[in-house]
Amino acid sequence: MATKVKEEFLYKLKQKCGSILKLGKSQSLYEIAGSSIRVYIRYSKVHNQYRMFYGLRKEDLLQLEGYPSIICFLWEGQPEPLLIPYSDYEDVFQSISPSSDGQFKVQIFLEGDGTEFYISRIGRFNVEGNFGWYELEKIIDSSKFDKVPDFTHSQIQTLLGAIGNFKGFDVWIPTSDRNKLDWEIVRHFECCNTLPYGFSEVEDILREVDVVWIQRGSSGIQALFEVEHSTPIYSGLLRFNDIYLVAPSLKSRFSIVSNNVRRSLFVRQLHRPTFRKSGLNEMCTFLEYVNVYAWFNHLKIF
Repeated sequence: MATKVKEEFLYKLKQKCGSILKLGKSQSLYEIAGSSIRVYIRYSKVHNQYRMFYGLRKEDLLQLEGYPSIICFLWEGQPEPLLIPYSDYEDVFQSISPSSDGQFKVQIFLEGDGTEFYISRIGRFNVEGNFGWYELEKIIDSSKFDKVPDFTHSQIQTLLGAIGNFKGFDVWIPTSDRNKLDWEIVRHFECCNTLPYGFSEVEDILREVDVVWIQRGSSGIQALFEVEHSTPIYSGLLRFNDIYLVAPSLKSRFSIVSNNVRRSLFVRQLHRPTFRKSGLNEMCTFLEYVNVYAWFNHLKIF
């Protein structure tokens, strides 16, 4: 099945990009002819809990450095390829060592509140906006696409609220922020006025979380988002940590949302002893502004 899925992807890649060439003796590395664009293909079976396991060989990643490169994650039954620009994570992989077999162990989680890319010993990153051919087409000819706007804190809150509403969740946004939401970029949605029961010890903290997705018709929290536009990432992590310590059985996703330039800072802060001790480091995800924008546009199209 791996061969069939890979062959189907390569066929579509040739349709879009023309001739493609293997790099050396590798069965996973390709270059688009007439360009310097490189594509690294990885495949996994779908395991329990909709989880896929991959190994990224250090020697292969070294061949992506300095080139416009995409890592393609494939699995059976996948409606669209998951294409992740290597440059977004290059500094992360350079900061850690591979396993004894020379591979970095990574996973893809298909979650109800968004697909996540997990790097062992580092953390989780939301990649819901990376489905489809957009990232590759953007590299091939960036002039075809509108520049991602310079979003404000309130606009990111608005987009996250709209995504949650589209996915069928009730949306909590702090009452003091609601008059700042930008209704010119999304269709108007209603914010809920009450939070779920069971969080009385941290209700004041929960009320200040930038965006909360709540299971409609129940008291379950699906996801929490802290938008760190200019404020310290550490402050958002502390807020999440307080909530998680009071409700360690909470299965929600905790996401720090910020610019790509703050990804490395997120990784460093998340690995402080206090967050490793509580277990938050295994629960918290980094979500970049550009991925929020792509996620919103992807849902809007389909």
